[in-house]
Amino acid sequence: MGGLALKRHEPMNESKHNAIRAYYSTLFAVWGCQHWWPAQSRFEMIVGAYLTQNTAWTNVEKALRNLRKAGVLTIRGIRRTPPGRLEELIRSAGYFRQKAQRLKTFVKFLDERYGGSLTRMFARPTGELREELLALNGVGPETADSILLYAGNHPVFVVDAYTRRILERHGIVESDVGYEEIRKLFEHALGGMARPERELGLTPGVSGPAGSCHRPSRVSRAERTAQVQIFNDMHGLIVGVGKHYCLKSQARCEQCPLQKFLPAAE
Repeated sequence: MGGLALKRHEPMNESKHNAIRAYYSTLFAVWGCQHWWPAQSRFEMIVGAYLTQNTAWTNVEKALRNLRKAGVLTIRGIRRTPPGRLEELIRSAGYFRQKAQRLKTFVKFLDERYGGSLTRMFARPTGELREELLALNGVGPETADSILLYAGNHPVFVVDAYTRRILERHGIVESDVGYEEIRKLFEHALGGMARPERELGLTPGVSGPAGSCHRPSRVSRAERTAQVQIFNDMHGLIVGVGKHYCLKSQARCEQCPLQKFLPAAE
């Protein structure tokens, strides 16, 4: 079998779409709203997307605290902070020289193209803005889509290593399938779904890890369309499966909420 040929009405993909919808319904029933992204402003979310590249979120949190304490976790703050000082503040996130330069590059892009306004930037059509972000140094598909989805409330799905691992182990995609094909698979499967007909939030009384849930934040509580909210929660739910059950070195299938969807062993 080759890679997926993702056409919206292609019958061979309907079973894959149904599986992804079932995963979403199952995980949301267990863990509820995941409150991604944990940030108090859109710009903080963007900074976090840059800093989380190739490092653990706990290291990013330290860097964000440093930036916040120094009073520079703003567009103006990053613009005015000397490179050496910025590197010092984000050192805990690793690759701090590269990341400091990339943050400077983003702010310069925002200033030159959109007069320093995130509102103007996010008013751009999704596809056009995505291409502009991907052209920036240090912005790959996952970072661009995270910025679009979480800061801009654009309807794009974020694919990460957890997503690929779970789909491969469940026999939905093969190892050679590219990022764009997986992104479109999720967008086609989840597009048009209705949000759960109950208050968003963690299901009371559920034991065990609550997925990858964060405390509600200003960004996570932002008003958004049903489709964007579903993409938002689905990514967080998948991260929860990857962090707690579908580990890289070991699959803990017996306790996983998605265990019932595993293909039968040959």
